[in-house]
This record gives sequence, C-alpha cells and structure tokens, in this order.
Amino acid sequence: MKKIGMFLAAMSLIGALVAGCGGSGGSSKSSDTAAASASESSPAAATGPTITIANMAYGQPITVPPGSEVNIVNNDSVEHSVTSDTSGVFSQDVDGNEKGKLTAPSQPGEYAFHCKYHPNMHGTLIVK
Repeated sequence: MKKIGMFLAAMSLIGALVAGCGGSGGSSKSSDTAAASASESSPAAATGPTITIANMAYGQPITVPPGSEVNIVNNDSVEHSVTSDTSGVFSQDVDGNEKGKLTAPSQPGEYAFHCKYHPNMHGTLIVK
C-alpha cells in the first residue's frame, strides 16, 4: 500500500509540473478567427497579419499599419504571451492551441516583444 501511495504522489507531482508550464492569470481567449500555419491540429486560417507561435518560438517579424489588429495563433500546447519589451505598449496572453488579438501601436517603429512565461522567446513587430 505504501508503494501505491508513493506512486500516486509522484504522478500528481509530474502532472502539476506539466500543467504549470504555461503560467496562470490574465489569460485571454478570442473566439474570432485568426490565421494558422504549422500543424494539422492548428486553428483554422483567417485573413490579416498574424503572429504565429509554434515549437516555443515566434514566426518571422511581421509588418503592420499603425493601430491595426494583429492576430495571434498559438500552435503550442502551453500558454504564451506576446508582451512588448517596453512596458505598457502591448501584452496579450494566449492559451495553448488558442487564438488571440492585439492592437498594434499607433506610432511607427520596431517593437521587440517576448513571452513572459518563457524568457527565451523573442520576436519583433514592425509598424509602418
């Protein structure tokens, strides 16, 4: 009986570690359509500029007009964010295998961003 209890405790710990990877709080989902690219299980495609997240990385930099709506597609199974390196410019959380949107800044420029849950993830939004 003692071994079964230890096994169940170990399995619970593993489950908690896997579930905790995406972080929590502030998650925002959108039922609007957004574009996807990578996998067959990814959300359906739509029009407009899109930041695609796959394999713990952002896609290539995208260029958008000032103030435009930008789709975000998260093809990973964990939560990510698209958070401007400059505090307060933009930040959008997107759950695993979900979609979201953000509004591009109104001032032209290059805006570096990162994932607040995975500090090794970096991207660039170009506004012209």
